[in-house]
Amino acid sequence: MQVEAEDATLNYETSGDSSNPALVLWHGAGCTLRMWDTALNNLQDKFFCIAFDIRGAGQSTSSVEPSSQFTFEQYSKDVNLILKEFDIEKLHLWSMAWGTRAAIAYCSLNPKKVISAVFSDASIGVADIAAQKVGLKKALLAQEEAGIPRFDLPQGWNEHLDPKTAQLSLSAAAKFNLSDALDDLKIPIMVMTGDHDPNLQSSKDISKRLPSASLKILEGVGHGSVLQRPDLTVDNFVEFHASLGYP
Repeated sequence: MQVEAEDATLNYETSGDSSNPALVLWHGAGCTLRMWDTALNNLQDKFFCIAFDIRGAGQSTSSVEPSSQFTFEQYSKDVNLILKEFDIEKLHLWSMAWGTRAAIAYCSLNPKKVISAVFSDASIGVADIAAQKVGLKKALLAQEEAGIPRFDLPQGWNEHLDPKTAQLSLSAAAKFNLSDALDDLKIPIMVMTGDHDPNLQSSKDISKRLPSASLKILEGVGHGSVLQRPDLTVDNFVEFHASLGYP
């Protein structure tokens, strides 16, 4: 499905019963809404799931100019435009990696909308891509030695209509004060990161700063946890929400 926004066309998909609690899924850097496909198999019976491509990424389009459109403030407006299609006022949120930066911004800008949030592979520091790759290799080896089958990546999880705008879309993180935004978060939060992910230290720091946050360390998991272990991440996501009184 698509909705028209200023300087952009937003691509999104829904699954599950619209009478269920709304869950917005925010993809990571270089990813598209397709990254959630496997995880959705075990979420759509409990939530009304809304996955979307940020403007310029995946199947969402945007003009290259003005570059000022690539901001977390604009992305938050885009999400709210999608939510308006269904008259949704309250939502749960799940994000991964770079998407967690966007999700932190959204939560701080919309404190009355978000009921709870799960931040996977969370970091607000400089990304160490080389360390992420090394950690992922170690995690996959550990999973293989433990006899854990490898999950296929969903088709289209990193395919973009326009690679140029997809890259530009990531520039939003440098334009927002995420450290200050953390101080605005009062909702129940779970920070969920693998023990082989270099983002783990930042995840620990984030959870320490937030009185309402809990930290879940995933054993034998590297960066890109939802793609790598959709089974384990969904189990912990559902368990977290059950602890809040949701089915």
